[in-house]
Amino acid sequence: MVTTTTPQDTAAEQQVRSVIDAVYEAWTANDADAFVTHYAPDATAALPGSFRDGRERIRAAMAAGFEGPLKGSTIRDEIHSVRFLGESRDAAVVVARSTVVLAGETDVPEDRWVRVTWALERTGADGWLVVAYHNCAD
Repeated sequence: MVTTTTPQDTAAEQQVRSVIDAVYEAWTANDADAFVTHYAPDATAALPGSFRDGRERIRAAMAAGFEGPLKGSTIRDEIHSVRFLGESRDAAVVVARSTVVLAGETDVPEDRWVRVTWALERTGADGWLVVAYHNCAD
């Protein structure tokens, strides 16, 4: 299958990447409320050993993390691809490789990197929203 990129896709890709950037900026600020600003109310987050169903549960889990083991941490993220789905191109799948950099760390062990999949939907009033997030061992 050949995928063609239109000028609209280029602008949309920048918008999608800016949503992910905003999520990670909120992580760096340890701000759980800002972290979920770009999540749909019914978003899901699936991680090894954890499933979070809904924006409020995601927010609560991140708030607990930011008060505990994730306090002062940041994210390193390498986006591999951004693909748009369907004729309307109002859905996007982003594949990336990410790791948590804990407070005080400069180097991260290779085994802490994970493969990440984001699903986003373009909505009228809210722009792009994260509808699903998943990560697994790289």
